[in-house]
Order: sequence, then structure tokens, then C-alpha cells
Amino acid sequence: MTATDSVELGLRENLPQFLLLVCVNAFVGAMVGLERSTLPLIGREDFGLASRTAVLSFIVAFGIAKAVTNLAAGALAERLGRRRLLIAGWAIAVPVPALIAVAPTWAWIVAANVLLGVNQGLAWSMTVVMKIDLVGPRRRGLALGLNEAAGYGGVALAAVATGWLAGEYAARDVLVVAGAGIALLALLASVLLVRDTAQHVAVEQARHHDGAERQPSMLDALPDATWRRPPLRACSQAGLVNNLNDALAWGLVPLFLAAHGAGVGSIGLVAGLYPAVWGVGQIFTGHWSDRVGRKPLIVAGMLLQAVALALLAASDGAVAVAALSAVALGAGTALVYPTLIAAISDAVSPVARAPIVGVYRFWRDMGYVAGGLVAGTVADALGFAPAIAIVAGLTAASGLWVAFDLPRRDRSGEAGALETTPAVTDTR
Repeated sequence: MTATDSVELGLRENLPQFLLLVCVNAFVGAMVGLERSTLPLIGREDFGLASRTAVLSFIVAFGIAKAVTNLAAGALAERLGRRRLLIAGWAIAVPVPALIAVAPTWAWIVAANVLLGVNQGLAWSMTVVMKIDLVGPRRRGLALGLNEAAGYGGVALAAVATGWLAGEYAARDVLVVAGAGIALLALLASVLLVRDTAQHVAVEQARHHDGAERQPSMLDALPDATWRRPPLRACSQAGLVNNLNDALAWGLVPLFLAAHGAGVGSIGLVAGLYPAVWGVGQIFTGHWSDRVGRKPLIVAGMLLQAVALALLAASDGAVAVAALSAVALGAGTALVYPTLIAAISDAVSPVARAPIVGVYRFWRDMGYVAGGLVAGTVADALGFAPAIAIVAGLTAASGLWVAFDLPRRDRSGEAGALETTPAVTDTR
């Protein structure tokens, strides 16, 4: 009997490890959520930054670091193992609170967010890939929905809690204490409890694909997921635009609301509503995409995000309207976020999953860079509302791109499978 003979694929069969990874990903999200409602305000008030582009520089640094780390993680996952990369991601997160605590200049905050981006690129990437490994092909959308729901639930809870506590205590103290606790607890859980999923990958590859197939090199994976293969190309650009929206919500919306007189508590509420709806919604949308296919949810979600941003641009900073737009933006993102990774996974074999998902996540998280630069530059030149409106237009265009470029769902195959072209691996 080989080691893989005792390995079973499925959510129920691997429930303890699956739930552990769900909890770990909630901690990953919380590390980012701690900054959501306060860090842009700290830049303006504690460090005297007047330029919106300068304030949003921490998001640009975070996005570059996370995007490049995603790419590296995808290439290294088979060589070094998923679990080792997850542990490395949490080890890198431990110094982040200390850097924020002692930062004498904004450059230190930017440096801390470079480390945070590396943490997110390693830890989130590995929890995503490991859950897909555990459940196999038939429950992929549900697994991703639960993963992303946990992550963005962590973002939402941390954003609301940080905004509330910042009204009572020094914002930097809140970030430091909470960040240190989360990073250490998640590191211990990853070291002591998480198991690697390499055997699950081997089982799925042997049962459903060519067992002799080898992981593609990054020289093949990068063009495949960027322009060569329509399903991957469509998803990569949609992921980039989706995170462009997230950069705007993270860095510009708090400043937009503050400029119209909103208090820290109200800003924290709006900052938390968006990822809360996003997080909870993904529990349902991931499973829904297993039943109806990926394309309808992605297109509808991008267009709903565009409507939400247009409403925000026209709100004149009214908190009630901003809250409504945050709910709509979260709902649109919930339709898109887990579905994009599921669509990527549908189109590739298990051994190609880590590098292809790594390339997709590279482009998706470059959206933080694009969002920080576009939103900050336009807001400095034209004001908040035009910057938000321009991003709304880009989001609508991205949804139309998916409508034309993403292949139809193949209803003769397994749930969620894409109708393939000769250039795309058939995963049925």
C-alpha cells in the first residue's frame, strides 16, 4: 500500500484540516483589516501627508509585494511544499506590528506594508491552493467560497473593531497589539497543526488527469494566464480590476468620507460593511457557481460593482449612501472573487494549479498598484468623485470583457467546467 492509497478527496473527508485552514485564512484577512479604517487617516494626521497619492503609497507597496510573492509562491509550491510556504508567510508577518509601532516616518509604514504584502502572498495563496487540493474537482466553488468568506470576514471584523477602538485609544497602539497577537497565534497554528496536501494533489492527478504530466515552468504559466488562453486571460484582467476597486475602497474612501465630515466610527462602519457583505456572500456564491457556471456570476458581479461605485461617486460623501454603495460593492465582489479562482482551476490540471493560480493572483494583486496610482493621481488632480467614477467605468468595461472572452460553461461535463478550446486543458 502506498501513502496515497489512504488519501481521500472531498470536503467531508478532510473536514478538520479544511476548517483549520479556514481559521488560518481568517487571521490572514484580519491582518489587512486592521489597517482598513485607520491607516489612511494616520498618514494624514500623524505624518502630515497632504497628497492622496502619498497616502496611498502604502497600498502600492503592499500590492507590488503581494503580487510578486504570489508569482513566486506558485512556482515554489511544488518544490518546497505548501505548508512550508504558509509557515514562512506567518514568520514574515511577525515584525509588521513592531515596524508600525516605532515608525518615525511614513517610509517605515510603507516598509511594514511590503512585509504585509509578502505575508498575504504566501499565506493566502497557500490556504487557497491547499483547500482546492483537499476537496477535489466537484466542490471547488464551495471550498473557495468558504475560504474567501473566512478571509474577508476577518477583514471586516478587524476593520470595524479597529475603527471603534481607534475612537477610544491611539490608533497605532490598536494596530500593534492586535497585529502581534494575530501573527503569533496564526504562526503557531500553522507550525503545530497544518499538514501538507502534496498527497492529495497526487491522488487527483492520477485519477482525473495524465499522471505523467509535470508542473509547467513559469515561462509557460505566465503567458498562458496572461494572454494565451482565453479563460485564464479573461479571469486575470477581471481580478486586476476587482482589486483596483478594493484599493480604492481601502485607501481613498476613508479620505473621501472624512473630507465630508464623517467621524472615525462612521468610516469604520462603511469600511467594514463592504468586506462583511463580500465575505458572507461568498459562502453562497462559490457553491452557486458550481451549479450554474462561472461566467454569469463574474459578469453580473463586475457590473454590480460598477453600479455601486457610480452611486458612491454621486453620494457627495453622505454616510448613508456610502453605506448602501458599500453593501452593493460587497455583493458584486462576492459574486466575482471565489468564482474567478474556481474558473482558473477548472481550466488547468492539478499539477499546473499552483503556478497558474500564482500568475492569476499576481495580476489580481497588481490591481492594488493600479488602484493606488490611478485613484490617488486622479483624486489629486480632479477630486474624489471623478476618481471613483473613472474606476466605475473601468469596472464595467472589465465585465464586458469577460462576457465576450470567457468560454461558456460545458453543461455536459462536471459542474463548473468550462467549454474548452484546443489550447485549454480539458478537466472533465
